[in-house]
Amino acid sequence: MESQNLADFPRPVHHRIPNFKGSYLACQNIRDLEVFARTQELKVDPDKPLEGVRLLALQSKKTLLVPTPRLRTGLFNKITPPPGATKDILRKCATSQGVRNYSTPVGLDSKVLVDLVVVGSVAVSEKGWRIGKGEGYADLEYAMMVSMGAVSPGTPVVTIVHDCQVIDIPEALLEDHDLTVDYILTPTRVITTGCERPKPAGIAWSKISCEMLGKMPILRSLRHREEQAGKDITLQDGPRSPPGATRSPRDLAPPELGSVPPSSVQIGNLPRDARVSELKRALSALGVAPSRLTWQGPQHRAFLHYRDPAEAQQAIACLQGFRLGANTVRVVLARQQRASDLVGGHTTEPIPDHRPATAGP
Repeated sequence: MESQNLADFPRPVHHRIPNFKGSYLACQNIRDLEVFARTQELKVDPDKPLEGVRLLALQSKKTLLVPTPRLRTGLFNKITPPPGATKDILRKCATSQGVRNYSTPVGLDSKVLVDLVVVGSVAVSEKGWRIGKGEGYADLEYAMMVSMGAVSPGTPVVTIVHDCQVIDIPEALLEDHDLTVDYILTPTRVITTGCERPKPAGIAWSKISCEMLGKMPILRSLRHREEQAGKDITLQDGPRSPPGATRSPRDLAPPELGSVPPSSVQIGNLPRDARVSELKRALSALGVAPSRLTWQGPQHRAFLHYRDPAEAQQAIACLQGFRLGANTVRVVLARQQRASDLVGGHTTEPIPDHRPATAGP
């Protein structure tokens, strides 16, 4: 694609889902699909060549869900244009910057029913067999949607590629957890694959490493749910309890007013009208709910108390760039805070975060 000048910004297209000249034309072909016409809610990956589909979804007033980058702060963001958005604003909402600026996280408990899934590809065959970047995020996102009950075996999957990306793919390259596609849209063709190979039936925990689990709070939450349902959740690198394993009442005790433990995180720059319930819902949706929360609304800040420093560091990583209302919050490890900083706040009950925990004190 580079050598024949078929690639488009951002370049080079190596190590990414490649954008290509004519991607917007290929995206327009989705209007010819009956499944798009009857779709109310669709999930579209954030890749550049899919920008045209995201715009069409918004213009058609469909509910648009976009996965969070590398799934580190949740699974979906719902794109919500401002009231009375113009065509130019909708175009911005469809871009990667718009996904960041006009989105709200969707939690595990949200009643999401996805009618159509649109994914990017590096290569795809007319049989519906697909190759992505090799990191497995599209496959995992679909498996997580199955686990959530957000998709069914009949939910159609569409990919949008350049004609040169439609090639023969040996079936030997496919594994059970690989996602197949039902429709391929190119600038010149609409291909119905008729693929009968089963799509992922859920999360293949034997393909998930402990390292991957540690980077994705939402994956930990789903693992706990499936453990509660009696499913096999053995990881690729052996059995291990997910981060946030069962805690004792002592673990849940609030910090003493003599010190702030290194497992506490300070969130600052909270909006003046922010409510503790609003923050708790957002933290739960992001999969970084603490065991306790100290709220200091008048000071526009809060302290999040986690089980250990590793959980605190993970929360800091997930909350970078997090917005509450109109404010982008400041997030720092609170270990250097004075104990007096906690005076004047009130500590709330443990936040339900879909992880195992003992009863509160």
